[in-house]
Amino acid sequence: MAIKKKSGGGGGANWMDTYGDMVTLLLCFFVLLYSMSTISEDKWKAIVQSFNPNSIEAPTMIDGGNEGPLADPTDGSGMDIGNEPEITPEEVEAALEALFEALQSMSQDSGAAEAIEVTRGDGYVFVSFADAVFFDGDSAVLRPDGQAILDTVIEALNPAVPYIDELRVMGHTAQARPDRPNDPEGDRRLASNRAVNVVIYIQERCDIDPARLIGVGYGQWRPVDKNDTAEQRAHNRRVELLITGRDIENQLGDALEQYTSIRTGGSPEAAAEAAAPATEG
Repeated sequence: MAIKKKSGGGGGANWMDTYGDMVTLLLCFFVLLYSMSTISEDKWKAIVQSFNPNSIEAPTMIDGGNEGPLADPTDGSGMDIGNEPEITPEEVEAALEALFEALQSMSQDSGAAEAIEVTRGDGYVFVSFADAVFFDGDSAVLRPDGQAILDTVIEALNPAVPYIDELRVMGHTAQARPDRPNDPEGDRRLASNRAVNVVIYIQERCDIDPARLIGVGYGQWRPVDKNDTAEQRAHNRRVELLITGRDIENQLGDALEQYTSIRTGGSPEAAAEAAAPATEG
């Protein structure tokens, strides 16, 4: 009897099953790598422009407040800003006007109208305090009556905090002798220490972001009066507050974004991650 040969039965295609499994695993691997990665918008723009140098950047709005095709729904600090109410220029102006009226009323109620001057400008409120209100002569230590005035100022500041771009504290001295400038080291140091002490006092008691607080010491070099008499010198010894409102329509961003942009040499959007607060650990 003849022996029948067994048929292959299609077993020769079994390698395709193994090949298909391998390709599927590779696909899953690369999908996993992609899901764990983050794409920089700047790098994406650079790739696109390398293929098409004439391409025009057109920001894509996501959730009504973030720019870029791959924009992060956070402000760069890890905080979700999708639910934050949008601030309008009209709201900023209204907040500054309310702050101005509150500070002006404070100076009148305290009977210190001559020692406290409040000015309202386009996008800012300016407050000037006489030296005698905050400090003794040649001293940078805050006096108790100066602390009481600052407490009232802080009370007026807190409602306006979301609308404030920067609060700049400026310290000034008077030229002790009209025929000779002050010693630069002592003069600058005294003015700076006065400004810094006011900044510290405000930072410890006000809701404002400390990054928006600035202390500057000008020394004797920005006088508002002569230095011939004791009364004139008293006018020059002073501390001032310059409170600027947020410029919502400024494409360069607010003061913090502009600082980060200058420091990193890029746009405020590209520098958002660098502007985020450092994480402890």
